[in-house]
Amino acid sequence: MRVRDELRMNVNQQPHMASPYGQPQPGYQGYPQPGYGGGHAPSGYPAQYAPYNGPGSAYQQGPPQGYSPYASFPSKTLATNLVSDLSSSSPLDLGMRGPPTSGAPPVSGAQNYSQFGQGETQNGPPPMGAPPQRPPVSQTYTPAAVNLSGPQPPYGQQFEAPPVSMQQMTNQMASMQVGSTAPSPAGPGYAPPSVSQAPISAAYTPAAPPTFPLASTAPTQPLPTEAMAQAPPQSYYRVPPPAQQPFSSTGPTQPQAPPPVSQQSFPQVPPVSQPPFSTALPPGPTQSYGGPLPPTQPSFQRPLLPTSQPSSFPGGPPPTSTPSQFPGVMPPQPPVSQPSPYHSGPPPNATGFPPQVGAQPRPPLAGMQGPPMASQGPPMASQGPPMASQGPPMASQGPPMSQANHVPPSQHGMPPSPTNASLSGPPPQPGMQGYPPQQNGAFGQVRGPQPGYSGPYSGQPNYGAPSAAPAPAPPAPKRLDPDSIPSPIQVIEDDKANKGSEPFTTGVRGQAPPLVTTKFQVRDQGNASPRYIRCTAYNVPCNSDMAKQSQVPLAAVIKPLATLPPDETPPYLVDHGESGPIRCNRCKAYMCPFMQFIEGGRRFQCGFCSCVTEVPPHYFQHLDHTGKRVDCYDRPELSMGSYEFMATVDYCKNNKFPQPPAFIFLIDVSYNAVKNGMVGIVCQELKTLLDYLPRQNPDVESNIRVGFVTYNKVLHFYNVKASLAQPQMMVVSDVADMFVPLLDGFLVNVSESRVVIESLLDQIPEMFADTRETETVFGPVIQAGLEALKAADCAGKLFVFHSSLPIAEAPGKLKNREDKKLVGTDKEKSLFQPQVSFYNTLAKECVAQGCCVDLFLFPNQYVDVATLGVVPTSTGGSIYKYTYFQASTDQERFLNDLRRDVQKQVGFDAVMRVRTSTGIRATDFFGSFYMSNTTDVELAGLDCDKTVTVEFRHDDKLSEETGALMQCAVLYTTCNGQRRLRIHNMAVNCCSQLADLYRNCETDTIINFFAKYAYRSVLSSPTKNVRDSLVNQCAQILACYRKNCASPSSAGQLILPECMKLLPVYLNCVLKSDILQPGADVSLDDRAYLRQLVSAMDVAESHVFFYPRLLPLQQLDVESMSLPVAVRDSEERLSRGGVYLLENGLNIFLWVGVNAQQELLQNIFGTPAFSQIDPNMTSLPALDNPFSKRLREIIESVRAQRSRYMKLMVVKQEDKLELIFKHFLVEDKSNNGGASYVDFLCHMHKEIRQLLS
Repeated sequence: MRVRDELRMNVNQQPHMASPYGQPQPGYQGYPQPGYGGGHAPSGYPAQYAPYNGPGSAYQQGPPQGYSPYASFPSKTLATNLVSDLSSSSPLDLGMRGPPTSGAPPVSGAQNYSQFGQGETQNGPPPMGAPPQRPPVSQTYTPAAVNLSGPQPPYGQQFEAPPVSMQQMTNQMASMQVGSTAPSPAGPGYAPPSVSQAPISAAYTPAAPPTFPLASTAPTQPLPTEAMAQAPPQSYYRVPPPAQQPFSSTGPTQPQAPPPVSQQSFPQVPPVSQPPFSTALPPGPTQSYGGPLPPTQPSFQRPLLPTSQPSSFPGGPPPTSTPSQFPGVMPPQPPVSQPSPYHSGPPPNATGFPPQVGAQPRPPLAGMQGPPMASQGPPMASQGPPMASQGPPMASQGPPMSQANHVPPSQHGMPPSPTNASLSGPPPQPGMQGYPPQQNGAFGQVRGPQPGYSGPYSGQPNYGAPSAAPAPAPPAPKRLDPDSIPSPIQVIEDDKANKGSEPFTTGVRGQAPPLVTTKFQVRDQGNASPRYIRCTAYNVPCNSDMAKQSQVPLAAVIKPLATLPPDETPPYLVDHGESGPIRCNRCKAYMCPFMQFIEGGRRFQCGFCSCVTEVPPHYFQHLDHTGKRVDCYDRPELSMGSYEFMATVDYCKNNKFPQPPAFIFLIDVSYNAVKNGMVGIVCQELKTLLDYLPRQNPDVESNIRVGFVTYNKVLHFYNVKASLAQPQMMVVSDVADMFVPLLDGFLVNVSESRVVIESLLDQIPEMFADTRETETVFGPVIQAGLEALKAADCAGKLFVFHSSLPIAEAPGKLKNREDKKLVGTDKEKSLFQPQVSFYNTLAKECVAQGCCVDLFLFPNQYVDVATLGVVPTSTGGSIYKYTYFQASTDQERFLNDLRRDVQKQVGFDAVMRVRTSTGIRATDFFGSFYMSNTTDVELAGLDCDKTVTVEFRHDDKLSEETGALMQCAVLYTTCNGQRRLRIHNMAVNCCSQLADLYRNCETDTIINFFAKYAYRSVLSSPTKNVRDSLVNQCAQILACYRKNCASPSSAGQLILPECMKLLPVYLNCVLKSDILQPGADVSLDDRAYLRQLVSAMDVAESHVFFYPRLLPLQQLDVESMSLPVAVRDSEERLSRGGVYLLENGLNIFLWVGVNAQQELLQNIFGTPAFSQIDPNMTSLPALDNPFSKRLREIIESVRAQRSRYMKLMVVKQEDKLELIFKHFLVEDKSNNGGASYVDFLCHMHKEIRQLLS
């Protein structure tokens, strides 16, 4: 009865195969990976995993009747036959079979979920006459895992006779919808092959056996003859398949179910030529997507069956970056007839299809044109009747809403694109789930030539160029097609389509929010906005046994002072006067919507601990007939998820209200700092920046006081009292016993002392211009700032500008301990730990005073960030690092960071506590803070970018009725000295079924938690152990799902829960990161810096940090305000004729292909020649053309979304900087030995099988 969402892929391999991935394709110069990770990347690093030889037992269900497997061609494929199990599970079949070049995958066994009763499966779609039956909801659905272990027949044959005419096919197609419909036996996109058939067309003899069967859900039913059309063979791996006329592809007459979103359609699935349904393309004239068709094409019909068809690539193997090692596998190309999935126009209407003659479409369900959407098959409560006019049910109807990731059905009349991934179909409409193939970076394009793309890559024949007529090529080993595995881009785009248009209201308990990549508006109706709190799971297991079994981490990433977009209201401020906020007597939780008023409103029962507390007389209010207070909606604390209380004097230190905070600027004036220009730049900038200090009310000047110190081996304090004509300097050379030599005149009000301050800032660079002092101190500098704040009795922030390792004699002196030989050994952890304990003690003192430290580093060599960073990361501060700082190129980045750091809203002297309802409790915390006990998170400073991640554990059972509650309360001082309490409340559901847990998780938040957990673990464990434990936990999560929630299917199938189908790709990015698996060129300081940076990142920042955003600028529409759809982070998605923008939150790269169009280069760089582009530029010229203006706007808007200013680097293809750029193409194998996404997915599958066996 359970509705499932998952994705399945076949990963079965022939047991006797030696190397699953086979030899590299002829002519392909890429990364040879003969085994799983077994090859060496060009750089010569050994790969991380041993060759993956497939599951031990090739357990497969028997072949469909009438289908004869050819056992001799093992190949590894990912079939995506994503079927939708009511809510769909998508099997990812990583099995060894010949890759389908474009045919339907064979089925392996009867599938339950088909239109036919379980017993009568036939090969192929059912005969035309039978209307599809909706399977009962409770029916289990075997995710169509087809494991055919044998190769397919060499002939491209459809299951039945070829369709009579093009029209027929079109009619057939027209009658099908590809959306979510009950999966057809043949599974979306594929018709199972039937042996008995004669080769369909004599004209085309594929050279090789069919390539790989996608695991399709195809039940074994014979396809109706009409349904089989043959598709023209693909002309070449990357060349787009011939496009069909807008025809609806002939499909099995039966509606195929596209897999629900959840199933991802792995893009690969459909082989290019394949129409969305299991149907082959009609033989008619075809036009190709990216380039001219080879002349011969039209005459061939392409078999539906997967055929290995090497002949299709005349040129040789497809160029793909690591993954494509199987030349035979074609990326799924979008079915020709469909518009490219990501194009912006609406999909063609069904009506646009040429009428078909001859074939009778199968009777549509009532009122629908076309097959019901998969998700719709079984009646779901949420669905509602399908609208008459449109084929697929509207978004709200298809998949049950609770599943967040179902895409809404597509538009009227058009066959929805197969949900399967790679099916490319019409643009995914909101309800479509399929992944369009992402070719060449252009989302919906078949990998064909990109516009402006002129020449083939070396070594990759005809990449993108029109190919010649297909010539038979020798069959080559097949490899998992990257298009057939879950695509982050598809998931992101589907979420935008489904959830970006409507406001997200927080009133429903346990509702997962849109992804961080989706723009959406939040309406607070009783739970905190996802901008403040995101959870790893919105359905928490009812007991600890279930939590242990699933291994899904239960955590919340909390960003208490997050900045809201202009269209959302900031939290209301509630002032209860001298009595202060109303709280529970026992657990001290603050008044919130979870409190239940009883006895006519005279008492309330706490939602956290159930204690009953008297309502103070001044707060009393009557209840209405539903038991709610009549003033419920007039009081933010009774109706909102987030709000603030004015704190009374009882909440202040020493029972007195705080002074306004102070900012102290401490500037290194040693030789290196003066020589690189840092001192002059800081002094010049501070003259204007001091007018922009943070303030509560923009119309009133800030009451933050400021002070200045310079230092090298000694410290210089400055008296800038308003009454002085010139600033006075006082030198403290006794750094062993730091004190502040003056009280009056050190911390001043900017407006009063402006003249003296400006005079000082002008003099500092001149005073130290000729210094020869190279040594610096660091510990005494922080002690000086701390003592000054103590003397003024206020909290505040120190801005330290520092350039070198502090080797001068003084407390906190350090030595150079950089030792690359320790990397990869058990002693490596010592490099992440502070050298001396001095800074830990100092950090504790800073926190007690409310002294937050922000550190700006300008190193030219090792400075021991692991040690210098202890104080900033323990006090809630930030570290900024500008290695080899040069004023000409780095000034813009540094100044933007400094401006934002000084101006952003910040709270001081903060304490945060997280309370939970009975049954769970907060047990672990991650971030930049200090804890003196087990419950209170202490932050000397808390700004709008900082997050605190909290892990929860069970200490009792939870009930499904009440759910689980959490309340985060932060007590802090505002920048004008007010003491406030900010409250965020969150309620999530509880579940007793594992399937419910797996249906409501958020992968981005889980990855954020795993990264923080792993990055903290490197302090105590070798990095290899940390990586292994991450892989093991991820494998346990997926194995538990497979064992307890997925319907039985062949062991060769990799089955991923819908909402976690990106867990492997994102986890692989964490494993390959510089912290856990550094390349030889990564410094220890960089690793320590990134480790500390990630510990306080929010989910949006960690998402783009681990999986950077890659935008194809050649597809930029200057008229539109929307960005081009991103492409996957892999070298094979880059077109030599394109220009791409890559951003990861810390850097922006502009990658320029050698064959980029002259017009494009002229518009961006002002020069038409690739050779004349200056790779050293850090900003684009302001040219007077629409493209240049729009591109510069995009870069500025991307920078505005991130907390750090990203420096622009121009990378020309084949230039030396390209190695740095390729480091961020995270789906490829990395130089440091990190696995490619394809290889890691196979490795994960192997781990899961071991756990299950």
